[in-house]
Amino acid sequence: MRFPPFNPYVAIVIGVISVSSSAILVKLVGDAPAGVIAFYRLFLAVIIMAPLVFFKYQKEIKNMSKRNWALAIVSGFFLAFHFIFWFESLNLTSVASSVTLVAMQPIFAFIVTYFFFGERFSVAAFISLFITIVGSIIISWGDFQVSGWAFLGDLLALLGAVFVTGYFLLGQQLRRNHTLIAYTFVVYGVSSVTLLIYNVILNNNLVAYSGYHWSIFLALAIVPTFLGHTLFNWALKWVSTSTISMATVFEPIGASILAYIILQEAVTKHQWLGGMIVIFGLFLFVMSTTRKKQVTLSYKKE
Repeated sequence: MRFPPFNPYVAIVIGVISVSSSAILVKLVGDAPAGVIAFYRLFLAVIIMAPLVFFKYQKEIKNMSKRNWALAIVSGFFLAFHFIFWFESLNLTSVASSVTLVAMQPIFAFIVTYFFFGERFSVAAFISLFITIVGSIIISWGDFQVSGWAFLGDLLALLGAVFVTGYFLLGQQLRRNHTLIAYTFVVYGVSSVTLLIYNVILNNNLVAYSGYHWSIFLALAIVPTFLGHTLFNWALKWVSTSTISMATVFEPIGASILAYIILQEAVTKHQWLGGMIVIFGLFLFVMSTTRKKQVTLSYKKE
């Protein structure tokens, strides 16, 4: 196996920092509605990808089956509302609380696959579920003591985690039959249309923004999307999926540090305690499910 042209672990670090910037950029936009921010994050990403898709992936997209188009439409809908709920939560609660709670997506995926797809997990996975729930309760209780709005922001972040779970679970089905670029382009496109309709219904202004706003919209489309998720996908060629999964657990920590430096947003004792408990629970979950998959793969090889 040839050596990578760039250290994959450095790429992962850059990816974590990049995705950690997403919440900070949303906060920096200020007065723009959450639906508008979400729309431009995805729509500008679609525009950036369009030339590559036109010349290299056009045929693949045209040949998508009706079933895969249906999956893409529902997946795009889930992604759109993930951003709506998450970005709205950032208007009401802190970066530390919002990003930590929305990072609980693997736990919601665990619940869905356990109850609806019959997948079984280890005792450690169940313990990790309990740990993350305790951590989320500590965060939410602390925010409730601050204000009812902060508590509502926590609930919206959890809803964001639920919707991104649907996006990922459906996306896994699509990725089996399509390349990453084609899949991403179609789902982002569907999400953009969904968000456009959402903004039109709410009569949100889509054009009257300053150069500062447009620069943040573009940064959201480039930094967390391409420098974040694209680098993670590139690194998968050289490192294991579990390494990427464990690295993304650091997003709440990175986002909280950036929020403190850039936004002067302090972290309360409830957020520190609850956040560390949630992150520990997520680490335990990733490690337990990874071990289960490795054992299963070893068994199949025998």
